[in-house]
Parts: sequence; C-alpha cells; structure tokens
Amino acid sequence: MSRKVLIAPSILSADFSKLGEELRSIEAGGADWVHIDVMDGHFVPNVTIGPVAVKGMRPHSKLVFDVHLMMSNPIKYLRAFADAGSDYITVHAECGDCVGECLAEIRKQGKKAGVSINPGTPFDAVREALPGADLLLVMTVKPGFAGQKFMDSEVHKIAEARKFIDAERLPVTIVVDGGITAENAGVAAGAGADVLVAGSAVFCGKGTVAENIAAIRKEALRHVH
Repeated sequence: MSRKVLIAPSILSADFSKLGEELRSIEAGGADWVHIDVMDGHFVPNVTIGPVAVKGMRPHSKLVFDVHLMMSNPIKYLRAFADAGSDYITVHAECGDCVGECLAEIRKQGKKAGVSINPGTPFDAVREALPGADLLLVMTVKPGFAGQKFMDSEVHKIAEARKFIDAERLPVTIVVDGGITAENAGVAAGAGADVLVAGSAVFCGKGTVAENIAAIRKEALRHVH
C-alpha cells in the first residue's frame, strides 16, 4: 500500500492582507495542513507573526495548523502558541540544548511536537530526540525567506530519516519544507517525505490554488510506494 503524501501550503507566500480568505482558499483547494512560519528576527534574519496572528487565523480554517518556530528561545512561547490553536509546534535542533524540554512541554500542552533541522545540520543531530517527537521537519532551503530554490543536497537526509524512523518503528511524520514545486515533489516524496510544504508554488504558481496543490500531489504520489 502506497504512503499518503499530504500537502501543507505555507502562508509565508500568502497575501497577508487577506489571510482569512487565503486560508479558506487552500482548504477548498484540497490542502491537508497549513504551514505557519514564525520568525523572530534573531534565529533567522526575518520577522513574521506571533501567537496573536495564529489565534486570529484559527476560526477561518479547519485544517491542521503546523506551526514552525524559527526562534532562538522557543520555550518561552510554547504555551502561547498552543493556546492560540496550533496543532503541531516545531522547534529547531539548532536553537540550543532545550530541544528535549521543548518537545516535552509541547506534548504537556496537548499538542504534537516537532523538531527541525536546517541544511548543513546532520540527521544525527536529531536522532536521539525523535522518540520524543511526533514530527521531523527537514529544511531544504536556508530558513528565513520564501521563494528559494530546493536544495538537492538535502535529499539524502530525508532518506536517512525515513530509514531510521521505519527501522525504529517510530510514529514520526517527516515534513519537507523549502522550494517544493510540482517538478521536485516526487524527489522529496520518493526519499520519504510524508508532508510537503509549498508556498510560492501554491500561492504564486501558474494555475489556481487548487490546480497547483493537485499538481504537487500528483507528482508526489507517482514516486511513493
């Protein structure tokens, strides 16, 4: 039986002046999750949104809210993001020694816990944390800005994660984020991704939002088994 591949449009590429409308559009267009990037201007050189914005978006969508914290000190804000309506909350392996504590706190708040690794960070950096996680986010661009090109150099990391998670029988979902398009969705899915995050390809692609989501999903499913 083939693995399912879910599509999670990233609101980083949406029109922030009408987020409610954009959320309704991707839900009607067949999205499975919505990926919400939170940047603090310190961990990455950009600033986006906080818990108040997540809370404001929550009534506009029934989709899974996959909240990605690109923050230097995420533990201070976990409860706020949980209360705002997040379903998954992901912290970075590179943020310091608090990853295990963060994952435990996210689960304590009744949410699914994720850990992310940047390009250049080896899979070994998160291997020991995965039994305490529900999600592994593999970045295929340097985090901070939308519209970057997918880094083929990170595909081996997706495959390494898939092999380890399957061998250990861990209930961990592999998410791939960064430069995903219909052209490379199959590469990421074939390597082991369960969820593909796509921003520009969904909101700024040639077709409608629904057509763009369908194109990414179709190509991804051609490469899973």
